[in-house]
Amino acid sequence: MNISIFGLGYVGAVSLACLARDGHNVIGVDIDPAKLELIESGKTPVVEEGMVDLMAKVVASGRVSVTQNVGEAIQRSDVSLVCVGTPSAPNGSQDQSAIIKLAHDLGAALRNKQNGHVIVFRSTLVPGTVEDVLCPIVERESGKRDGEGFHVCFQPEFLREGSSIKDYDKPPFTIVGTNSKAAAGALRDLFGQLPCQFYATSIRAAEMVKYCCNNFHALKITFANETARLCEALGVNPFEVMDLVCRDTQLNISKAYLRPGFAFGGSCLPKDLRATSYLAKTKDVELPMLSAILGSNRAHIDLAIAKVMGSGKRRVAMIGLSFKTGTDDLRESPLVSLAEYFIGKGLQLSIYDPDVHLSNLLGANRRFIEQHVPHIGSLLRRDLVSVLHDAEVIVVGLEQAAIFDALREHVRDDHLIIDLVNIPSRKGLRGAYAGLCW
Repeated sequence: MNISIFGLGYVGAVSLACLARDGHNVIGVDIDPAKLELIESGKTPVVEEGMVDLMAKVVASGRVSVTQNVGEAIQRSDVSLVCVGTPSAPNGSQDQSAIIKLAHDLGAALRNKQNGHVIVFRSTLVPGTVEDVLCPIVERESGKRDGEGFHVCFQPEFLREGSSIKDYDKPPFTIVGTNSKAAAGALRDLFGQLPCQFYATSIRAAEMVKYCCNNFHALKITFANETARLCEALGVNPFEVMDLVCRDTQLNISKAYLRPGFAFGGSCLPKDLRATSYLAKTKDVELPMLSAILGSNRAHIDLAIAKVMGSGKRRVAMIGLSFKTGTDDLRESPLVSLAEYFIGKGLQLSIYDPDVHLSNLLGANRRFIEQHVPHIGSLLRRDLVSVLHDAEVIVVGLEQAAIFDALREHVRDDHLIIDLVNIPSRKGLRGAYAGLCW
């Protein structure tokens, strides 16, 4: 294929070298003439393992050329990879000035191109940037529309400095955000030979995946480092601890707990987080990330409260009270926190939870309810249909097939459903619907 690459930093230069190595004709474009001169002479503009030899070989092959002329690069290529920088502005926002300027230039260049063209944005971009900012610019400047004369898409890169060639050749996956089957097909032709799964998704999801992955990486590093600081204070070997943590691929290093939903609760996580924070304080160890988790969890509860209170309705049915479906454990259940708030605000509340029978509660579980919502027994109902019938708002906090079937059968058009569990197969579900954060 004939490919142009805009921006010859780490991502652009490595992509140029690897694509040329794989037999493609690649045109490198950059506003810095020094980078172009280095590449033209077979030298690498970035310090990266393996790049010295690779760049020399691909330039000698004749498959690499460079230019500062955007129009020339567009005319001589079918696919453009945009890899210009999007650094932080002083206020923390993303500085998009370079990529916005390039979008104007790309659009102007496309105005005079007869054949179709695929523009692949690879720069890290705030979700919504491609569709709301860049694509409209290209359309105005080119006089064409996305899908008619050109296609835009977003492909996040996962290249780490220091191992970028290895990462290029063996990525965790290939993700392409696009509204066009033709664009997805072109990128599948370009990257489909890599030993990983190829996923086509929406442009916004692809933009967000890049941020989510980077944030998750930062989270993992910080978790390990905070653990190490506390381990040092306690005389524990942090490498031994983290090695054992990582050996659990059922819960720790797995998909477990990485699904959006409602807040956590129960008899373990909240109390152990509090104990960890207190222990750190006694040892003068700062754990800002771990100490902030309970506050973030509370914000999730507050979001659910805001959804219900914002409706202006007074008759509320809660489906679920325990901290997790299939248990009667009410200790630090976020649903109990919801009930406590609604009762305090004087809402007419009824609750259905098939697993919770107050007469059967024992020990700490019973003491928790007696302390927080002692009169909750009068609000519990054993018949789900009557609970639904009397309500204006239905807060769904349990994941049970029988409950989902009852909702599809008994919810009315005048009901508002606040979904805390991501109800599956919502087709046919009447009433107004609001997910917690989806």
